[in-house]
Amino acid sequence: MSLRRLLPLTVLAALTAAAPAVAKSNLTIRGAGFGHGVGMSQYGALGMAKQGWTHERILAHYYTGTQLGAASGDEVVRVLLQSPQTATFTGATNAGTKKLDPGKVYGARGASGNRVELTNAAGRRIATFDAPLRVTNAADEPIKLRGTAGNGVTDGTYRGWLEIRPGALGETLAINAVGLEQYVAGVVANESPASWPMEALEAQAVAARTYAITTSRSGENGWDQYPDTRSQVYRGVVGEHPNTNRAVNGTRGQIVTYGGEPVTTYFFSTSGGRTESPENVWPGAEPQPYLRSVDDPYDDESPYHRWGPIVKTRGQVEQALGSLVKGRFKRIAITQRGDSPRIVKAAVVGTRGRTTVTGEQLKQRFGLRDTWIAFNSVVTEVETPAAGDAPAEGGAVAASIDRPRVVGEARPGKPGTDVVLQRRQGGRWVKAGETRLGTTRRYKVDLPAAGRYRVVIGDAVGPVVRLAP
Repeated sequence: MSLRRLLPLTVLAALTAAAPAVAKSNLTIRGAGFGHGVGMSQYGALGMAKQGWTHERILAHYYTGTQLGAASGDEVVRVLLQSPQTATFTGATNAGTKKLDPGKVYGARGASGNRVELTNAAGRRIATFDAPLRVTNAADEPIKLRGTAGNGVTDGTYRGWLEIRPGALGETLAINAVGLEQYVAGVVANESPASWPMEALEAQAVAARTYAITTSRSGENGWDQYPDTRSQVYRGVVGEHPNTNRAVNGTRGQIVTYGGEPVTTYFFSTSGGRTESPENVWPGAEPQPYLRSVDDPYDDESPYHRWGPIVKTRGQVEQALGSLVKGRFKRIAITQRGDSPRIVKAAVVGTRGRTTVTGEQLKQRFGLRDTWIAFNSVVTEVETPAAGDAPAEGGAVAASIDRPRVVGEARPGKPGTDVVLQRRQGGRWVKAGETRLGTTRRYKVDLPAAGRYRVVIGDAVGPVVRLAP
């Protein structure tokens, strides 16, 4: 009598079950927007301007319930440009009480007792002053700060004057003190392309002006703003353009107010079609009546209105997420979205548990443009009949399958979604079969022959698997 007849049916089934390969998985990432999503979408403003909207209407749309007011007109913005050991400059006629030759190069460095030493080009001390040392040009000409500033400009020229202070760890703070309008002129062309319609540039000018006066550090350590995206991108004279200067001059003094007070006019690149409320973006942020989520109907001007797909293997996902994955990565489950589809909270699901994360964490770990993200995880494996399968007693087939197939699941796939099996043939993917996701989001499709295969489920692409000859 054969061994097969002596074994219980449960053991027999185990011996003759299909032999699966190791399951593989892909994560497909698609998204929308570029930036934090709060306030004015710059590309949305571009689309509105093309539709004939004025800058007043654009601003009122993004900043709910606001009106235009007027700045006081005497604001000075202080921008931290550099923090080298010695700040080097030219084009100055005065440093404190010391007369200078604007054609010569000078240096300034921090000294003990909150003092600043003025030096010549060779580094020899000329005089010492109490900080801050004010460096000016009597003819109101721009002063050149040598070296590379935090805005990426090398040997840039700046309106207003320089203020030099001692910094920490032997650094010297080189600060550009400049009138509000001149500051805005050095910002707008670096935040919106100068070729954009005037109404979009004017909206940017008003937003930049208002943002500057509402995000001031109140002179902490002697300065108010960074010269880069931590505040606004300010590049001085080299950052100006005739078109954007027209926008600045055409809106001179205009600021956005709510209840008569200036508001923080956050802005960013691309909304994806809807802006977001701040409490859904920044932990601990308070809701603000003028920063509510609004539709953004013309944001599709942006190349980043929609982006993706970005397809990553399980190994690539685990490398990106690191310790956020417990065990082997399975999927990302979205647990809370904001007023727009931006992710507020999600769970990284692994074989050993779940880790709660924010949308910002996922954005940073994967290097994405926004937190408006959709994740689709597709698992695929090949099953083949076990060697030696034979009919059991009575003619029943003991093997679980009688031909090779791919099986797997899709998350968060919708039951009934088409599953298309593709085979690599002649350097391209061709259709080789199809089915639909079942109620448990699983699928199975027979394989017609040996080769390389994948499944496509909606806009998610599964991993490539191989059926050996």
